[in-house]
Amino acid sequence: MFEEIQFDKINRLPKYVFAVVNELKMAERRAGADVIDFSMGNPDGSAFEPIIEKLVETARKPHTHGYSASKGIYKLRLAICNWYKRKYGVELDPESEAVATMGSKEGYVHLVQAITNPGDVAIVPDPTYPIHSYAFVLAGGNVEKMELSFDEESFEVDEDKFIYDLKRALKNSVPRPRYLIVNFPHNPTTATVTPAFYEKLVKIAKEERFYIISDIAYADITFEGYKTPSILEVEGAKDVAVESFTLSKSYNMAGWRVGFVVGNPKLVGALQKIKSWLDYGMFTPIQVAATVGLDEYEHLVDELVIPKYKKRRDVLIDAFEKAGWSVGKPKASMFIWAKIPEIARDMGSLEFSKELLLKAHVAVSPGIGFGEYGDDYVRIALIENEKRIRQAAKNIKKYLNELKKEKANNG
Repeated sequence: MFEEIQFDKINRLPKYVFAVVNELKMAERRAGADVIDFSMGNPDGSAFEPIIEKLVETARKPHTHGYSASKGIYKLRLAICNWYKRKYGVELDPESEAVATMGSKEGYVHLVQAITNPGDVAIVPDPTYPIHSYAFVLAGGNVEKMELSFDEESFEVDEDKFIYDLKRALKNSVPRPRYLIVNFPHNPTTATVTPAFYEKLVKIAKEERFYIISDIAYADITFEGYKTPSILEVEGAKDVAVESFTLSKSYNMAGWRVGFVVGNPKLVGALQKIKSWLDYGMFTPIQVAATVGLDEYEHLVDELVIPKYKKRRDVLIDAFEKAGWSVGKPKASMFIWAKIPEIARDMGSLEFSKELLLKAHVAVSPGIGFGEYGDDYVRIALIENEKRIRQAAKNIKKYLNELKKEKANNG
């Protein structure tokens, strides 16, 4: 009998928790239910009109339909560097310190593939966006989890505890970690940090000889005057750090797949090299349109996108409060990291998410999908309009009231 071949990398991946909710959501919709969907960070608006016009204009030119540059056309890499200079005062070389990627997720995974040796250890705060951990698993590395502690009201990271826990992980892990992953504003928790936090991290990285991979996918979406810092603002950060960003969220270009990685020339060079073997880059008209977006239409993020998410955040917090579910007020990102109502907390996040979907027709992401420290929470994406948010709150209020009656009757 033919012996079944085992795929070790795939076997190291757990069942995708979010698929459970997604399958239920699709089943409910097929049955005719009106599901209000907060489960995925998928912007509901279109890209800015001038960017779309530039895409169409460029796509009509026959010479733009051939293979492109895997590391990104020069003008896009230059636009990326100019964006950093305007936003953070950081000087970058478009040849050696910047690479355009097919969204930040592809760039991150390929970077990890390029730099991970078998058995290498990466420290990843928990909860986390799943690929931050599993990219290393797929690359043959290992992950050291570290609880991410933050204030429940301000959503500010407990920076002193983070540094303490990091030093402990560096001391106790065998072999010594080679990478630290940071992601602020954080997905899923929305937690934020200060510039001083990155100064401490860079200092430790140089002393302990590890690299930092920073993901600032939600950097643009901030409220009440908060500004997302970049690790590259720290003097000497390029010696030990790279950073990734994407146009998916703040430019409403999720399906376009445009992102970039910048910083340390050795790591950027490794990513450029592996991409030269694996792909031919994005469709050139997309790169041209993204270049124009970064160079000329950054102001539309402030004028159109941030006010939309701020309004939805405020409406959701108010409506859910009236429904009997108090959630915190983040100062960044397009998510709410909501503690499960006390009446339902014993269910855990997966069962609560399933109940919410089946009984209130509201889809959220279970916190357990982001790691063991997320199980008391669900992630709510601000991707439905205010009318739909208010309807969701009505549905949730009805569900919570029924749950209270059920528990009271059961003693």
